[in-house]
Amino acid sequence: MKNFIIPFLIFISTFCFAQEKAEIEAVIQKWHKAAADANFEAYFDLMTNDAIFIGTDPTENWTCDDFKAFAKPYFDKGKAWSFTGLERNIFIENESKLVWFDELLDTQMGICRGSGVLQKTANGWKIKHYVLSIAIPNKNVKEITALKEKFDTDLMTKLRATKN
Repeated sequence: MKNFIIPFLIFISTFCFAQEKAEIEAVIQKWHKAAADANFEAYFDLMTNDAIFIGTDPTENWTCDDFKAFAKPYFDKGKAWSFTGLERNIFIENESKLVWFDELLDTQMGICRGSGVLQKTANGWKIKHYVLSIAIPNKNVKEITALKEKFDTDLMTKLRATKN
């Protein structure tokens, strides 16, 4: 009997992990699909009320309410954004109510990288924090840095002034 218990427990834990991972994968997929379908309610229902969305622009660090206000006109026009997963890694800590992931996305901006945190709530897994960045090949960093130099300098000057 003892020889059976350990393999059985390993099987159960592997099964539960796979099921949890599939649930999380489904939430992320539904979230991206809701944006592609311009379904405002479905999109924001998959986020916690205190969610943070960090966009590709350095000034885009939004609370959920601020992000809703920004996104609403796009959703109202029937065209938000369409991100399709190319690769995704999900990390689950045993018995945690938080998981994290990173993903490569096919977007209207080319390949982007997303990373986020989901929280298990009474209503299932929800996006709590998400960061979207444009993926720039290392060989192009110098030219991209030159393109954004004035913007970066102006923003850094402004941020340093407000810090003091």
